[in-house]
Amino acid sequence: MLTNDLDFRLEPRLKELYEQHKIRAQKIDWGYHEFLPWDKGMDFKRVPWDDSQVTLPSGVITAIETALLTEVNLPWFTTYLSATFKGSLSVITDFIHTWTSEEDQHSNLLETYLLLTRSVNPKRLHELRKSVVEGGFEPDFHTPIEAMTYTTL
Repeated sequence: MLTNDLDFRLEPRLKELYEQHKIRAQKIDWGYHEFLPWDKGMDFKRVPWDDSQVTLPSGVITAIETALLTEVNLPWFTTYLSATFKGSLSVITDFIHTWTSEEDQHSNLLETYLLLTRSVNPKRLHELRKSVVEGGFEPDFHTPIEAMTYTTL
């Protein structure tokens, strides 16, 4: 994939957009610890998990698990994006680093929420997560713009 085909004249505008994003993000900066129901947390060894503890509808759990399992492939996504845009505009590298940080925060929030609320079998979630990461990520993007579009979805 040829990334040096990105028009260098875009860099000032991309830097401006990136700086705007950082300013907006700083105003709403959050830590996942602020949104989690810590009082619901229990030790899985002392109080083993069972189906009766689930309080969320299965569709909601599936949606959260799907979002989480997408996020756990972050090492693969970051590696792919870094390789795709190597030697490209410096602002793209900065964006990749910021995007990775934000996506990691989402992953931590989703997994911790599922475990704290006992919405999923923790052993099954661990196995799913491990399986997804071990499976890797084989992107089917043909251009840098497709890769960038992926990060917005």
